[in-house]
Amino acid sequence: MNSHAQEQEQERDGRQVVWAVVGSDIGPLLLAATGEGLVTVVFHATDAVRDKTLERLGSRLGAELVQDPGSPLLAEPIRQLAAYFAGERRDFELPLDWSLISGFNRQVLRELATGVPFGTVVGYGDLAGRVGQPRAAQAVGLAMGANPLPVVVPCHRVVESDGGIGGFGGGLETKRQLLALEGVLPQPLF
Repeated sequence: MNSHAQEQEQERDGRQVVWAVVGSDIGPLLLAATGEGLVTVVFHATDAVRDKTLERLGSRLGAELVQDPGSPLLAEPIRQLAAYFAGERRDFELPLDWSLISGFNRQVLRELATGVPFGTVVGYGDLAGRVGQPRAAQAVGLAMGANPLPVVVPCHRVVESDGGIGGFGGGLETKRQLLALEGVLPQPLF
């Protein structure tokens, strides 16, 4: 079998993950996709972060990882993220592969993706209530920390009920930048 036929067969079997590192206003992002859709977005994609992420992805998905910035599977995510950072897009319309997350975390993240629009925020407890678990604010926080698709599934829009910004896997400065981009917080002065 030639290598192109092998590649196609692996894609059909879902065993291939394509990835690329792209620049953004919040630093380099690693994007990875399967035949199902975008599977992960990783902040601060330095060489060390990239290597660790790829190793983890390969073992979690049992997949061959192929660096392919020109892949059709990544073209739309790259385009939509660039438009988002340019202020030209508010909503992502992308197929997502939810296979890195399950159970309560997946339920919470799906609600977040569909129910908390651009330019708005929700409290951890409020989001817990939306999925029928009003006392699970802390578990919602853990779900946000486990979000494999930040920015696209907007965990930056989840804040503390007392007005605090809350935590963020990408760092608080990144969270502030995203909320400022969406007009929730003032743009930083410097």
